[in-house]
Amino acid sequence: MIKITVPLPKQLTVACSGGVDSMAVVDFLSRKHDVTISHFNHGTQHGKEALEFVARYCNNNNLPLLVGHCRNEKCNTQSQEEYWRKERYDFLKDLGPVITCHHLDDCVETYIWSALNGTPKVIPLTRNNVLRPFLTTRKQDFVYWCESHNVPWIEDESNKNSRYTRNYIRNELMPHALHVNPGLHTLVKKIVEGKQNT
Repeated sequence: MIKITVPLPKQLTVACSGGVDSMAVVDFLSRKHDVTISHFNHGTQHGKEALEFVARYCNNNNLPLLVGHCRNEKCNTQSQEEYWRKERYDFLKDLGPVITCHHLDDCVETYIWSALNGTPKVIPLTRNNVLRPFLTTRKQDFVYWCESHNVPWIEDESNKNSRYTRNYIRNELMPHALHVNPGLHTLVKKIVEGKQNT
């Protein structure tokens, strides 16, 4: 079940990559809200395909579309992930309130990643103008929503590439972490809810 943890305004901008998470949220929210789509093109081969997919979806469903792209050169000290993340948030900061589709599985991965670096934490509900109201929803619920409502999405093959740290944690470490603690999602969900209630 998709759960919204905070009240949302009638008019929303949703950050949409074209993946299953964001496409589920777009369809879910557009049923009761006036949704504008923001899409960030990372300049990769998949980025081109994703932009074409999202633009076509917006055109077919009469949804306004805002498109951003990388505007600065990557610093030598930045990882590719850090660079793309900074460029995305630089784009989003000019759009007013923006909904992102981060979910509980993202929070668990962030918790593991940050714990391995000595500072365990979860994804916060807000970051400047960005609001993340789906942090207690599981990814599988987004997949189920798209499958049961015939919502299309596009897969990013780079998500299978474990040379990126986030993918390594998701693809390699998560199965072992869940073997040690099968209740990890429940544990992190309590932490997320505790943060949101303070």
